[in-house]
Amino acid sequence: MQHNGTPPRFGFLIDMDGVVYRGPELIPGADRFVGQLREREIPFLFLTNNSQRTRRDVVARLVRMGLDVEEEHVFTSAMATARFLAQQKPGGTAYVIGEGGLLTALHQYGYAVVDHDPDYVVVGEGRTFNLEMVEAAVRMILGGAKLIATNMDPNCPTQNGLRPGCGAMVAMLETATGVKAFSVGKPSPVMMRAARKELGLSTDETTMIGDTMETDILGGVQLGFHTVLVLSGGTRPDDLPRYAYRPEVVTESLADLAELMDRHDWRPPWHPAPVGRNGRTPATV
Repeated sequence: MQHNGTPPRFGFLIDMDGVVYRGPELIPGADRFVGQLREREIPFLFLTNNSQRTRRDVVARLVRMGLDVEEEHVFTSAMATARFLAQQKPGGTAYVIGEGGLLTALHQYGYAVVDHDPDYVVVGEGRTFNLEMVEAAVRMILGGAKLIATNMDPNCPTQNGLRPGCGAMVAMLETATGVKAFSVGKPSPVMMRAARKELGLSTDETTMIGDTMETDILGGVQLGFHTVLVLSGGTRPDDLPRYAYRPEVVTESLADLAELMDRHDWRPPWHPAPVGRNGRTPATV
C-alpha cells in the first residue's frame, strides 16, 4: 500500500463484523475512525474471515455504508488462502466448496478449479453446501487431496441469527475422513502475518482491532501485535476472565477508540501496554 511522504510508524488491522458494522448497519463512529486514518495516512487493512465476497464486493458494501475505502484496504481469508496455496504449490488445482470470493481469489493466484483429482479440497463459507459436495470431497481427501479451510469459525452472524460457518462444514469432512484441515484465516499466523507485511509494518508497529477473543485477539497476542478489543460485537466484559490471554485495551467501540486516539494526538497510547496495577487487567477506555 503506497503512502505519500514518510509513512507513519504504526497501523491497524481491523476486523469488520461487530467492529465496523452489525448486519446492514454501520456501528456509530466507525466512519469517523476510518476517515481519520485516511486523512492522517495511517495504514490500515480490514481483515475478514468471510471468504464469500471478493475484495471489490466488500468495498462496495463498505462504501454503501458511508466509509471512504478502496480495494487496497481489504484483505480476506479467500485472498490469504489463495496466496498461501500459490506459495505451497504454484499452478495447482483445487476442488472448492465455497462462493465467488474464494473462486475469484484462487483464479487470480493461478489455480484451476476442478472436480476430479485436485491437489487440494478448499472449503469456505457458502449457502450452496450439500451432501453431494461432501461426498465428493470425502472421496478426494481419502484419495490424497489435502484439506484446506479458509477459516474455522463455527458460525456466521446474519440478520436472522446464526448460520453454520466454515468451521462447521469442515468439521463434517474432518470427522468423515479422519483428516485435520489446515486453516489459513484468523487466528492463523498465515493470514495475520501476510496482512502485516501488506502494510509494510513491523510486529510492534501493528495493532489488531477486533470484537472476538478467539480469533482477532488470540491471533494478535500470538503474533506479538498490540490488541484492542471492542465491545460492539459479541464479547462482553464479563467474558474476559475466562481467557488465559488479554487484550491490551478494551473499548466500547471505534468511536471511543477515536476519542482515545484524539487525546493522544492520534498516536497509539498503548506503548507500553496500558495494564492495571495487578499487571493483568487490560485498560478500559
